[in-house]
Amino acid sequence: MSAPLIQNENFVKVAAPLGVGILFLLFWEIAVQALEMPKYILPGPVEIFKALIDGWQPLLGALYITLKVTFLAFAIAVVLGVAASLLFVQSKWIEMSLFPYAVLMQVTPVVAIAPLIIIWVDDTTWALTVCAVIIAIFPIISNTTLGLRSVDPNLLSMFRMYRTSRWQELVRLRIPGALPYFFGGLRISSGLALIGAVVAEFVAAEKGLGYFIQFSTSFFKIPQAFAGLFFLAIVSLLLFKSVQWTQQIFFAWSLPKKK
Repeated sequence: MSAPLIQNENFVKVAAPLGVGILFLLFWEIAVQALEMPKYILPGPVEIFKALIDGWQPLLGALYITLKVTFLAFAIAVVLGVAASLLFVQSKWIEMSLFPYAVLMQVTPVVAIAPLIIIWVDDTTWALTVCAVIIAIFPIISNTTLGLRSVDPNLLSMFRMYRTSRWQELVRLRIPGALPYFFGGLRISSGLALIGAVVAEFVAAEKGLGYFIQFSTSFFKIPQAFAGLFFLAIVSLLLFKSVQWTQQIFFAWSLPKKK
């Protein structure tokens, strides 16, 4: 593929969604102005932008608190999720016995259990982190376990024919084959960690972006609430792209170089 064509594709990947977003914002602003919608019901992008400019300091402070919980929860979810997947792949009986509990954590609304976690965990930051981990851990467990089990049967038979140890089979066959699945789980989990932190802040925090949005909505400061949502959307996108870029860099570095 020629370099100009690649550059053109990269330009389209950026320009196309950006153009759609600009058109959507224009339509939104025109509709709000035409319908004379009160800003305490639905503000336009201009009002939201003004709220961003006027209240950027408390927004950044709230964002820092939420990101601290998000990154902490994401790191714990990765460690525990990978450990669980490695345990599951050792025995089908272990997976069948424990995997339903991972599913149970995923389908249980964190809003319902957050008050209990707040009671059990004295420190608010750690309580919020536990809530976020509960939401973020399942994609890592499910994707990584699927990747570890999705090995080529012929390669697996060859490994066992040469009487390789379970450790060698895991390190040289299963883990390399599971990496694309693992990174897929990371992309989903990064956004869920942020969602978990914000939802927990709705219930049990007095700071953070979740609390900021809830407080703004309670006092009908809807432009400020939308400004908080804008921050959340941008951060969620950056988290997703960061994992994607990490995956690309990792595979580019790990692939054998052509001589």
